[in-house]
Amino acid sequence: MKPRYLYPKDYYADPSANVFNGKLYVYPSHDWEAGAAFDDDGGHFQMKDYHVISMEDVENGEVTDYGKILDVADVKWAEKQMWDNDCVEKNGKYYLIFSAKDYNGVFHLGVAVADKPEGPFIPQDQPIRGSFSIDPSVFKDDDGQIYCYFGGLWGGQLQWYQAPEKLVKEGIDLGPAADKKTQLFAPADVPALSSFVVKMSDDVLQFSEAPRSVVVVDKDGQPLKAGDPHRFFEASWMHKYNGKYYFSYSTGDSHMLCYGIGDNPYGPFTYQGVILDPVVGWTTHHSIVEYKGEWFLFYHDCVPSNDITHLRSLKVQRLFYNEDGTIQKVVND
Repeated sequence: MKPRYLYPKDYYADPSANVFNGKLYVYPSHDWEAGAAFDDDGGHFQMKDYHVISMEDVENGEVTDYGKILDVADVKWAEKQMWDNDCVEKNGKYYLIFSAKDYNGVFHLGVAVADKPEGPFIPQDQPIRGSFSIDPSVFKDDDGQIYCYFGGLWGGQLQWYQAPEKLVKEGIDLGPAADKKTQLFAPADVPALSSFVVKMSDDVLQFSEAPRSVVVVDKDGQPLKAGDPHRFFEASWMHKYNGKYYFSYSTGDSHMLCYGIGDNPYGPFTYQGVILDPVVGWTTHHSIVEYKGEWFLFYHDCVPSNDITHLRSLKVQRLFYNEDGTIQKVVND
């Protein structure tokens, strides 16, 4: 199939695709023109609500938009910037895990609960305890255990909570109150900053353990370096294929989607290659899902908005594997 724009009537991005009850649902962020100036912290991304769309035929079928499923005004702890989100089902309930800034300008993850995939979702009064940064991706393993992957650099604030050893030795304060501008560009020869993964509690409302670093390594087992254009930046996604765990992510300022393969949800994940080369627009974000026996890559670009980087549009394309389990690069044309 040719790449398809899923919902040209509106600007949606950061798609998290899930299959519930035989139907494919996509949980995107909702772009709009807020008039905010462009900056490296993503202040021009002022999303204020979430929608969900669904379809039964990915290539040609009608796409249904269920309208607003959650508004920032309904989240007591959140002030603004409802960035990426994802949804998972357990025992007939649907849990939307999302990222937003609190009234101190700090990103956290929150949870909202619904009886149906299309909502409406009722948010918890407080963010997840111990949560930070952005881009939650929720993975339910074959044994029913639910994991949350999260984290994003620069405006996503992940660098507030970890840093390479060299930066620690230089005495930089690495706590949440640190000046993140001093941490945006790590030395090229140190291990890259990483995403995090954590098991969710049985009620899917809290973390059940301390988050662990998700390390992407090269063929020799060494962590990718900060200067490697294929290292992690944001937009974690986990899927499983033939018993292996595929951790994919955005490289941020080098604008690619890349992936590694591991033997368990925690990793490490051995780097394999590029899934998608840079598209029109600064960000790149995605999800990978199997539906009706076929695999799909959901992503976004800024072609319809004439390269306005904060007005993005959802796309989908078929995804194929090689015999050895590696992913064939997707051609965006």
